[in-house]
Amino acid sequence: MTRTFVFTLIILLSFSVDAFDRKAQNINANWQYLEKPYQSPNEAHKDNDWKEINLPHTWNSHDPVDMVPGYRRDASWYKRTIQIDQLTSDEVYILYFEGVNIVSDIYVNKVKVGAHVGGYVGFEVPITEALKKGENEIMVRVDNGYNPQVIPSQKSDFVIYGGITRDVWLQKLSRAYISDVKITPEISSQEYGDVKIALSVDGEIRSKDKLKIEVFSPQGEKVFGSVLESQPLVTAQFKIQNPELWDVSTPNLYSVRATVLDGKKELDVITDRYGYRWFEFKDHGPFYLNGKRLLIRGTHRHEEHAGMGAAMPNELHRKDLEMIKGMGANFVRLGHYPQDPEVYKACDELGLLVWDELPWCRGGVGDDVWKGNTKKLLSEMIDQNYNHPSVILWSLGNEIYWLPDFEGGDDTQAINAYLKELNDMAHQLDPTRKTAIRKYYEGADIVDVFSPSIWSGWYSGSYQNYEKAISKSLKKYPHFIHMEYGGSSTVGRHSEQPINGEGIVKTDDWEEAVNQVEVRNIAQEGDWSENYIVDLFDWHLRVSESHDKFVGNAQWAFKDFATPLRPENDIPYINQKGLTDREGNPKDAYYVFKSYWSDEPFIYIESHTWTERSGPEGKLRNLSVFSNLEEVELFHNELSLGKRERNVEEFPACGLNWDIDFKEGPNQLKAIGYDKQGYKVEDTLIVNYHYQPALAPDRLQLSYDLLESGDYLLTATAVDINGRRCLDYEHRVYFQCLSGGRLNKDLGTPTGSEATRMANGVASIVLIADEGAETIKAAVLNQDFKGEYLTIQNTKITQPKTTP
Repeated sequence: MTRTFVFTLIILLSFSVDAFDRKAQNINANWQYLEKPYQSPNEAHKDNDWKEINLPHTWNSHDPVDMVPGYRRDASWYKRTIQIDQLTSDEVYILYFEGVNIVSDIYVNKVKVGAHVGGYVGFEVPITEALKKGENEIMVRVDNGYNPQVIPSQKSDFVIYGGITRDVWLQKLSRAYISDVKITPEISSQEYGDVKIALSVDGEIRSKDKLKIEVFSPQGEKVFGSVLESQPLVTAQFKIQNPELWDVSTPNLYSVRATVLDGKKELDVITDRYGYRWFEFKDHGPFYLNGKRLLIRGTHRHEEHAGMGAAMPNELHRKDLEMIKGMGANFVRLGHYPQDPEVYKACDELGLLVWDELPWCRGGVGDDVWKGNTKKLLSEMIDQNYNHPSVILWSLGNEIYWLPDFEGGDDTQAINAYLKELNDMAHQLDPTRKTAIRKYYEGADIVDVFSPSIWSGWYSGSYQNYEKAISKSLKKYPHFIHMEYGGSSTVGRHSEQPINGEGIVKTDDWEEAVNQVEVRNIAQEGDWSENYIVDLFDWHLRVSESHDKFVGNAQWAFKDFATPLRPENDIPYINQKGLTDREGNPKDAYYVFKSYWSDEPFIYIESHTWTERSGPEGKLRNLSVFSNLEEVELFHNELSLGKRERNVEEFPACGLNWDIDFKEGPNQLKAIGYDKQGYKVEDTLIVNYHYQPALAPDRLQLSYDLLESGDYLLTATAVDINGRRCLDYEHRVYFQCLSGGRLNKDLGTPTGSEATRMANGVASIVLIADEGAETIKAAVLNQDFKGEYLTIQNTKITQPKTTP
């Protein structure tokens, strides 16, 4: 059995109980890493190229987004020593890995103690028998090489990061210890809540041992207690009146504390949490949580961050979920694999419903070895995430038929037979939740909840046909939810007339075509401007917020992420469909969602990355303000342009838009939002407007700014013969640091890629000076302009940071 809950809960206890010296020690620090694919620990041990690192760690933190196609797919080694002061027959030691990508072998003192196939889920390795008193060496061989026997398929549109990408724990347990807790609340109204608790006890159980179970309310009040005979499997069941419900707005959590007793001595203590909630997908209708209709307002999350890949610290996992909740979302699909334990913990606490997904992504169905590995991963995913009230759906995969890895792997009869096995298995392991799948139409009637592929306005058709698309699916699929919609946008790219597909695409199409080469669409023909994506989301949300039978949807995806399949993108190898860039900085689209979903009063003028514009004198420009307040007033150069009342039926920006007659030069814009209680918030923006557009680009101009960090922001601007910025120049440029420093590159961000397409004639990258360098020489070039050079006198002045 897996033990994810144990570590989470031990941290919560902080070892404050007076019990056996149970310890869950985080051992992320002081590892050594060897980037060589030796087969045996003896070979690896003899090598002298070990480097010191801390966990989490991936060897693919940068190379997926560098200028070399592909990324390292091979094996590496990790090692660390642990000190064991004494060994007794009453002690058990276990290593727990929260996630290792993707195949691993574990050794202690060069003796193999365990192995695991498949990333994205936790696993434990008993190591007691291999330990000795004193210093002990742990060695782990990790391999993310091509392996069709392990999901996800290598043809998936995301990076399969190699390494020990999550936390590692060393557990010291007593002779008898609790190895698993399953908490099953059963509730269909707020009047009563029934709970069944099943506990597994491992190790040496003696006849006098007891098991004490206590349950506490969200306020810490004891609501149940029982002492039972300790045995390998112990169950307890109880009922409470009027439980405090877990809901997206009030995520109340109860806690279970279980103690193994030897007389009065506490041998082992753990806690876990659960919530009372029930849900229902109405046939051809909406979703209900705790007896009330709830519109699913969601997004998706990949587990990665700029410069770190998948090896993210818990604080960044938490920050992602807080930002998702902060824009008003109540749902997150974990695409396309189970994620770090911190993610589920945050969703439980913040009130985010979760679609948890088996990483069967593309590749079709495989052979018997593949099937065994896949079933094992499904079992592990459900087992370790079972107690989280946030989880409502076990997804069995995504686009599973596509690009088969095995001969005949796309045979629908074979896929359906295996999918039925997985569906039955998921219901046996957890009868309380629903199963789901996305974009496998032949299996839509096998699972409980289905999502077709609807990319109106991006991979197919026009976004204005979105309502027609979801109405068709509502009639066709009994339990329909819409996963994935949106499109790519480049930060800072804006257009006075964004391409909307008129006269280019077949506007009535709404389903994503399998072969994108054969179909003209906005993904290929569009300008990737922030304006277009803002309009697309604005339209989608206007439809979904007003549809009385719609379950809801989830935008793809919350944050830009790396992919080996998109070298041609504006930022190479980055899927740019995020509401934020790869570092989590919001794009304009983030504020569109916040205006529809968030309860926190806010206002945002579109757009803070569009401060240089041009057009004929007297040409009115429509400007949108996104806010969740009832009324907004816009000022242009201190002159009020009037108030607008927010109305979700109006487009764009729910009616919060004005026609602006920009003046030559700086234009001051101020928007003030008011609520019924008189509360107000405001936003300001300066737009430089030019009546004369730039001529054809003449050269690339290089400049720099000194940042607070002491680094430099190197900026290339396309200018005409008169030095005016060419706002429509979008070609790719290439940065170089020739001497005295280095580019802060391979981050896959707007200022962290040495090659990027310009946004409104501008591109930037951060440049870091070498220690002691007096000058830094940099360059930018492309095929149009053979090169522009700049020498920076390195007079870095460290500016003291002020505390607000």
